[in-house]
Amino acid sequence: MPNTNPNNTAGFAFDNSYARELAGLYAPWQAAQVPQPNVRKLNQTLAAQLGLDVALLDGELGAAIFSGNLAPAGATPLAQAYSGHQFGRFSGQLGDGRALLLGEVIDMLGQRRDIAFKGSGATPFSRGGDGKATLAPMLREYLISEAMYALGIPSTRALAVVSTGEAVVRETVLPGAVLTRVASSHLRVGTFQFVAAQDDEIALRQLADYAIARHDAALADHENPYLSFLQAVSERQAALLAQWMLVGFIHGVMNTDNMTISGETIDYGPCAFMDSYDPNTVFSSIDRQGRYAYGNQPQIAQWNLARLAETLLTLIDPDPERAVLLATAVLDSFPQRYQAHWLTGMRDKLGWVGEQPGDMELAKDFLTSMEGQDVDFTLAFRALAELLASPANQAASGLHALYQDSAKLDRWLPLWRQRVLNQAQVPEALAQRASAMRAVNPAYIPRNHLVEQALNAALQGDFEAFEQLLEVLQNPYQERAEWASYAEPGPASAAACYRTFCGT
Repeated sequence: MPNTNPNNTAGFAFDNSYARELAGLYAPWQAAQVPQPNVRKLNQTLAAQLGLDVALLDGELGAAIFSGNLAPAGATPLAQAYSGHQFGRFSGQLGDGRALLLGEVIDMLGQRRDIAFKGSGATPFSRGGDGKATLAPMLREYLISEAMYALGIPSTRALAVVSTGEAVVRETVLPGAVLTRVASSHLRVGTFQFVAAQDDEIALRQLADYAIARHDAALADHENPYLSFLQAVSERQAALLAQWMLVGFIHGVMNTDNMTISGETIDYGPCAFMDSYDPNTVFSSIDRQGRYAYGNQPQIAQWNLARLAETLLTLIDPDPERAVLLATAVLDSFPQRYQAHWLTGMRDKLGWVGEQPGDMELAKDFLTSMEGQDVDFTLAFRALAELLASPANQAASGLHALYQDSAKLDRWLPLWRQRVLNQAQVPEALAQRASAMRAVNPAYIPRNHLVEQALNAALQGDFEAFEQLLEVLQNPYQERAEWASYAEPGPASAAACYRTFCGT
């Protein structure tokens, strides 16, 4: 049992509604004790937003709390239960096999936030695993989740990474670590699947009511709150997936237990960002069939939402046929919801104002021009903004330099320029439009080779590259001359064989 010191709360003011209201959906548990905890990274900005004492936590007390050795007063550590479809196959009981929900706090804006550990030891849901995590994957989640946050994409966030002083055996012996993760909640599609599989409608209604109260309180008074809830979750996922696609993010393991009800990105195991544009891009070492390839992600989100809808049918309507019809209408609207969000984002990325017929086709044609050309997705949009700002020498533009054969691009550019000129005809307006494009098209993403370099150095005790990369990623739109190397793709030979792993 961990030591609980009521005089050393470090600002944690817990109000643990999940533990209080959802008995049967968790196992009370304690983190494994570790020998030599050491704070490797504390997110001081996030800690302050949570109302925590930053000075106390960036030292021995923080190491003790964030490793699980010391439970702050008011914490109720528990392992959550959930099911999930993993690569399309249903597992009735998954749950937190290496994670613990420490509790919930109300942040400085009055928002309820989960505080959870990842890598804190085996739980009743570990299915034979050790429940531990290693340092590099936890630092990776810190980097990429903070990059997503800086890009304006809903995401869980990393509060701290603590090394444990343990050796964790995987393919090799690696240093152990615990990540502390913050989320609006850890409710997942898989949470609903777990309860639905118990065939307990009282528990299912209790879970749905809890989720509505926590994330969609205004829906409680709707005529059919559970149908409205499905619509709200669908809308959040449509917006989230559009944002992923607009920056070239590939989640890598879109199982139903990794889709949140809140619409936040969760689980940064085998994720990565696409360099060259290719809808078939897959980095995850376990996605051998390409189920979760970049271009498949919107369809997979719709598939996952169908699994959520299945769990809600008895709540949506007591008539099974009517329930299916109502839920299907929501699911069938997902592609339109997604496309609306995607096109809104693409209009911004392409420098367009307002809506015009043909925008969808013209936007897709730009992507088509990149296919098979080894065009860097991120650099292409930045170069397009520069081309708008300095149109005189179009043929020798930085955008053309990204293409092996620019024939399709050359046919597209006059149409794009005319679309822009419809509403911005003077040089000053064009310059403003180019500036607006740079404000939504990142100069810096977590380039895979840079992430690996930073993590490899950190494993040797050198965190300089990690800290520098983190600073760049937290300012993705602020182009600086001294950061030029962070905007460049890695060697093609390295990109061709790059693989990511779950870090389990």
